[in-house]
Amino acid sequence: MDPPLVRDTLLGSMQTDLAEIEDTVKAAGTSFYQGMRVLAPDRRYAMYAIYAFCRIIDDIVDEEGSLEGKLACLAEWRGWVGGLYRGEAHDAVTRLLLHAVQAFDIRKRDFLDVIDGVQMDSGDPIVAPDLATLDLYCDRVASAVGRLSVRAFGDASASADLVALHLGRALQLTNILRDVADDAAIGRLYLPREYLLEAGVPLRLPEALAAPGMAVVCARVAVMARRHFTLSRLAMDTCNHRAMKPARLMAATYGTVLSVMERRGWEKFDQRVSVPKWRKILLALRCWLL
Repeated sequence: MDPPLVRDTLLGSMQTDLAEIEDTVKAAGTSFYQGMRVLAPDRRYAMYAIYAFCRIIDDIVDEEGSLEGKLACLAEWRGWVGGLYRGEAHDAVTRLLLHAVQAFDIRKRDFLDVIDGVQMDSGDPIVAPDLATLDLYCDRVASAVGRLSVRAFGDASASADLVALHLGRALQLTNILRDVADDAAIGRLYLPREYLLEAGVPLRLPEALAAPGMAVVCARVAVMARRHFTLSRLAMDTCNHRAMKPARLMAATYGTVLSVMERRGWEKFDQRVSVPKWRKILLALRCWLL
């Protein structure tokens, strides 16, 4: 039986914290809120707290401000993460994170990896990273979130960490492909340097977007994403079946986005791809019934 995260909180003293975190997730306007409702309440609120943490950390870098100020905020959060493992908390997010850490044995290193990943975006924009740097970036900003999440889902096994490793990379590479134009508008290009050079694409913006070889580069990155989707599914097969329902839903949704982009082709970066709501519902039902 799972140790209770919110014991008396649905009726007791932490009700205001729960409401605050739930409102934060709802206000984000993503499908995450509904997707996590397949979880038991304790695990659901743990995921909401993890989501809130990630949004706060991400916003530190995306909002206006000096580099020094951003680094100071990230350092402050490193201190607060350390405090969780000494039983310390100071607001709704850290109080729920503290309960999640204690209930589900969530690891400190994974929180710190998320902060390190966000810090990679805090200085000069990333433009054409080499493959090793891109993989490290994907691990920190996506797979580390997965490592936090699988424990909240209910599986702390080595196989669950493999799901996080591969699914995180698959999701992040899909995001990179979907957001090429949006990223370029703010001076970022996450496509790998080796692929760009081999395709004769300039390592600078905006020239890269107009280069004929960009379609070849994007197709190669799509193959990378597909490989990680496949490896994540194989790892899921050896995990706790119930615990992997949210992971299967995310894989199905993002896999569909990747399929739509592949069918559309890689020449129309300004046409953002999304999955219609009706299709998301069908995917959710299929994942729930599997």
